Amino acid sequence: MPESENAAVLEVADKSERKRAFASEDSSSDSLYLDTVKRNLLDFDFEALCSVSLSALNVYSCLVCGKFFQGRGISSHAYTHALAADHHIFINLASLKVFCLPEGYEVKDASLQDIRYVIRPFYTPTQILALDQNAAYSYDLNNKNYLPGFVGLNNIKANDYINVVIQALAHVKPLRDFVLNDAELDVVNSYVVKAKLLPNGARRKSSELANRFAALLRKMWNPRAFKGQVSPHELLQEIANASGRQFLLTEQSDPADFLAWFLNSLHTGLGGHPKKAGSSVIHKAFQGHVRVQSQAVEAEGASLAAATKFDDSNEITTSSTPFLLLSLDLPPAPLFQDELEKNIIPQVPLASLLQKYDGVTDKEYTHSIKRFRLTKLPSFLIFHMKRFTKNNFTAEKNSTIVNFPIRGVDMREYLDPSIQEENTLYNLVANICHDGKPGVVEGSYKVHVHCKGRNQWLQIQDLIVEEIAPQMIFLSESYIQIWEKA
Repeated sequence: MPESENAAVLEVADKSERKRAFASEDSSSDSLYLDTVKRNLLDFDFEALCSVSLSALNVYSCLVCGKFFQGRGISSHAYTHALAADHHIFINLASLKVFCLPEGYEVKDASLQDIRYVIRPFYTPTQILALDQNAAYSYDLNNKNYLPGFVGLNNIKANDYINVVIQALAHVKPLRDFVLNDAELDVVNSYVVKAKLLPNGARRKSSELANRFAALLRKMWNPRAFKGQVSPHELLQEIANASGRQFLLTEQSDPADFLAWFLNSLHTGLGGHPKKAGSSVIHKAFQGHVRVQSQAVEAEGASLAAATKFDDSNEITTSSTPFLLLSLDLPPAPLFQDELEKNIIPQVPLASLLQKYDGVTDKEYTHSIKRFRLTKLPSFLIFHMKRFTKNNFTAEKNSTIVNFPIRGVDMREYLDPSIQEENTLYNLVANICHDGKPGVVEGSYKVHVHCKGRNQWLQIQDLIVEEIAPQMIFLSESYIQIWEKA
């Protein structure tokens, strides 16, 4: 054998031997710094950005202090932090691989699996089916109990209007099951990111907004969390970017406007076609159809009152419109006080508000009158009570209390008789309420959600989660409701 080839063989053998030695060194050194890991300081709810360079590329988390740093090379911020702070265990937030710095070897230890699971929880189909039957409390690192799926969300400044919408959508079963089953990892300890495929073999393309919403819901339903609340900061940042800064975490906004925008954004973000019905889980769950009959109003003065009714002799325009939310008009609040000089808080049954969609009631608008009739009922109905009005002088709030049953609301009366629908009964899933001053951007918001496993209603306002009696729910000033077909 020529000397050059012999040298090459020896070099390859030497490299193989060094790899075996390095591997054995890794194996013997895996637990060298594991006792320095401090799980109570770890928080993976915030956006994965390097705390020094603010870069989102190749970010590692220090498992000793919880700070994020970029890279692990000799000139990287993570490497510098390891030398300066004497912190040695880092996890890559994308691959979930753990490394020891400055040595640079990978740490493979089963004791770190709980950290990987907190970063990216995953659920098997069996676990997803059992979520609604769960009645057991979980415990965080401080030994405080919490109910998975019913955890508080941080109000960073003025994002309670987003929090209540997220809490409500987290209990819409088809949407929740879809995003929980679309996890990026099949098995966490395999370290392999596997792309999910649709039944027809096409790859799913989801937007960053949908990905962050899915990540937040997985953390909310995590039974092995380190803390009993979740920060939606990462999702809030993407909402601000995707909405062109229309919805911010620093300014209060209308949750109804946000819900409408969010559902449409999720529809397209989850692969749905803007004009194709049923092309995403959003449309499958929430989209219904309403028939609108419209007639122009041309009368003025004394004849205006007579023109607020449909005239069969005039032209009537009929159209069918898809909807995700149904708006309900509250009756005007009384102008006078009672004999004790206290403001009257009026009450109205939900059935009175729903008469808008019976196909007979006329609704007057600026230049037309309209009639509405439902032609398709979705699996989940969303009602929006229009409480807020604004004029040239001030914002006003209609404090009328809406009386409604928790279960068994029948929508058959408002469905076109020609439509054959076997089930028209709906049960309440979530009830978003407004408290405080008049104005949609004033006061605060809270939400009532139902835990099926415990058959218990809970009231969630930011980080506060408490049980509430069903009889107390309708006493609040309901603003948005989600109903599920029974």
